[in-house]
Amino acid sequence: MKIIITGATGMVGEGVLLECLENKNVTEVLIVNRKHYELTHAKLKELLVRDFMQLENFTEQLKGYDACFYCAGISSVGMKEEQYSFITYDTTIAFAEKLLQLNPDLVFNFVSGNRTDSSENGKVMWARVKGRTENALIKLFGKNQYNFRPAIMKATKGQVNVKTIYKILGPLIAPFFPQKTLTLKQVGLAMINAVLKGYPKQILEVDDIEELAKQ
Repeated sequence: MKIIITGATGMVGEGVLLECLENKNVTEVLIVNRKHYELTHAKLKELLVRDFMQLENFTEQLKGYDACFYCAGISSVGMKEEQYSFITYDTTIAFAEKLLQLNPDLVFNFVSGNRTDSSENGKVMWARVKGRTENALIKLFGKNQYNFRPAIMKATKGQVNVKTIYKILGPLIAPFFPQKTLTLKQVGLAMINAVLKGYPKQILEVDDIEELAKQ
């Protein structure tokens, strides 16, 4: 299958990308980035897009794909809800709508987060916005959409885009919360298997991601 990945210059996107490049079921990966990602691989293509809401000039490059693994995102720390919503909700939905128009059978996997608020009415700003994004994507794609809610994640060997806080605190925290810890290899495998085999739930918590990665 042919996959589009966003967020390859971040920790989650890079981990998912490396797993896809190793997987025999993936024949091509197109990374859509705002800045260049330094990697050469026979399966890998790159498309630089400054504004994910302005895709009119990239129609041909985005056609012919089976799935999108949307791993792009930003921390809500220090951001107002309007600004965070524009990046997390508006930009994601605009990107998803364009891909669906070009690839009607596309499976869209969205990296959300543990404790995302599906009701959209909770007190935690980022959780409300993520919940609203999940709900809109399910409505847009129907059964071809999955929301991944990882918690603590371990980087894949060879990753370069790992924040210092994860390098320092990750190995210290993970042993105390094994039920909340996933490797990015597991996340990548689960995303691939969601496309190949499907899953009975469209919102995947840590246990679901772990289970789907084994299939």
